Amino acid sequence: MPIGVIVNSSAVFVGGILGALLGNRIPERLRTALPLAFGAASMSMGITYILKLKILPVVVLALIVGTAIGELIYFEKGIEKLARAARGPVERLFGSKKGAAQEGVEESTAFMEKFVAIFILFCASGTGIFGALNEGMTGDYSVLVTKSILDFFTSGIFAATLGFLVATIAIPQFAVLLALFFSAAVILPMTTPEMIANFTACGGMIMLATGLRISGIKSFPIANMLPALVLVMPITHLWMTYL
Repeated sequence: MPIGVIVNSSAVFVGGILGALLGNRIPERLRTALPLAFGAASMSMGITYILKLKILPVVVLALIVGTAIGELIYFEKGIEKLARAARGPVERLFGSKKGAAQEGVEESTAFMEKFVAIFILFCASGTGIFGALNEGMTGDYSVLVTKSILDFFTSGIFAATLGFLVATIAIPQFAVLLALFFSAAVILPMTTPEMIANFTACGGMIMLATGLRISGIKSFPIANMLPALVLVMPITHLWMTYL
């Protein structure tokens, strides 16, 4: 039973609902300060995973090629379109007083910047992917439960600003983590320690970029960087086989 997957997705959903309900009751200083702490936490986790790197050229190549593919297929734009399409119905469902049509272009852009960043943090972080694969193979759900603590508070704080749409991220997150959980028995036996290490390091680089984006330091196209996670293991295998 995917206990870690269920706990993680539930934490995002409950945190998002509570944050949206509390809204302005959460002090402004918390809504400003905590995302910086979340960004710092994401960057710290990213650095920790980057240190596991085994073959630097492979990870750099996967990151560059993967980002180029993401840019060419407009992956991040696709996420933004889905978010905008879902935003209106979600706000009407929960009786939100302020719809996307009422806000300015700058505010809408800032909304999507934050939403895409936390979408990636919840659905495609190295921690979540590794945690789901690890639980599927070994039954150890401690990684995902630990991640759930961070995700609960992150979704709550961002939902206070972005609304109930944050809670809906739990749906694609659950789908992604569950698919990884059930595919672990197929994927992990075909990997080597070097492949896993490079995969983890690549996820760490994306988490570092995510932290910088959440903190408002630099708006990296993190969604467009995600194809690198698909490429890094095959490239590692080819590198070790032929070079």
